[in-house]
Amino acid sequence: MMELTIMRLESKDKKGIMSLFRTVTKHLQSQGNYQWDRFYPNGIIIGRDLRERNLFGIKMDNQIVGVVVLDTKQSDRYGSLPWSEREGKSACIHRLAVHPDYQGQGIGKQLLQFAENLALQQGNSDIRLDVYTGNAGALSMYKRAGYQQVGEIKFPFRQVPYRCFEKIL
Repeated sequence: MMELTIMRLESKDKKGIMSLFRTVTKHLQSQGNYQWDRFYPNGIIIGRDLRERNLFGIKMDNQIVGVVVLDTKQSDRYGSLPWSEREGKSACIHRLAVHPDYQGQGIGKQLLQFAENLALQQGNSDIRLDVYTGNAGALSMYKRAGYQQVGEIKFPFRQVPYRCFEKIL
């Protein structure tokens, strides 16, 4: 696996990020996965990620081929779940995506490891995330990386639930 440079993305990268999300969304939908659509992720959310400096990515061939957001924002729906870590500060992973032409090359795994290392550096005790149950590839990646399922939640306008995972750092 080639070691790639992961960098904090900036507002000048927004067009490329939006292009990546449109491509990934179209690819997911072609496989019957409707976790993302024209409403999410959208430019407002991506703009906030960029302003808050929480969006990181990989560029290859002059395009953004993978991204991940790491912050401490949790869905209100997380509150009722039986998380094992309750004392420390939890980081959350959002919107991890890899361009379809670059999938299967370990880019998602490197983005995940980067997020875990950054969360540790920032003093977090664990990482939490949710995964659309229709996304078998993502579910498999997080399980292989040692994430433990703690429950499921539902989001409006989504037909299937999301599985919530945590990993103690």
